[in-house]
Amino acid sequence: MTKGKSDYNSENARKLLKMIGIRIKFLREAKGEYNYERFAFKHDLNRSQLWRYENGEDMYLSSLLKVLAALDISLSDFFKEGFDKTA
Repeated sequence: MTKGKSDYNSENARKLLKMIGIRIKFLREAKGEYNYERFAFKHDLNRSQLWRYENGEDMYLSSLLKVLAALDISLSDFFKEGFDKTA
């Protein structure tokens, strides 16, 4: 059975979301924040949402921007060279 265009895009989206989650966790831990719950509380983020984001679940762009603000990193820096290497 061949994959349709939407199947291919869905698969790519899942992979990208997983990479984004890995990158968020990597950056959080690089700041010495090893406990996601404490980090979420400290930055007024929903802890269960942060856990889901770090595990590759879908999110709104505004949610990503809020997490990036807590990490003190811009959207462009988040996706700069090396983004795919932290995954």
